Amino acid sequence: MKYFVYVLSSLKTNKSYVGSTDNLDRRLKEHNSGKTYFTKQHIPWKIMYTESFNSLFEARTREKYLKSASGRRLVLKKLFENI
Repeated sequence: MKYFVYVLSSLKTNKSYVGSTDNLDRRLKEHNSGKTYFTKQHIPWKIMYTESFNSLFEARTREKYLKSASGRRLVLKKLFENI
């Protein structure tokens, strides 16, 4: 089974969201239907970036890094500069 770390971008506000899942399509639908507290305030969302992993542990470790200060500064900033 594959696991994914994803970065969403709000089409309404200047917000991003980092998460992990084993099903990207289902998870994006959940975010855009308002099932998640933070993301329902910034609907609609689109997927900006994904990475795949072979284990849930690897995906969660990467998600945790991207949510950290250095992950936001080093990775996410570069990602959003290239749009």
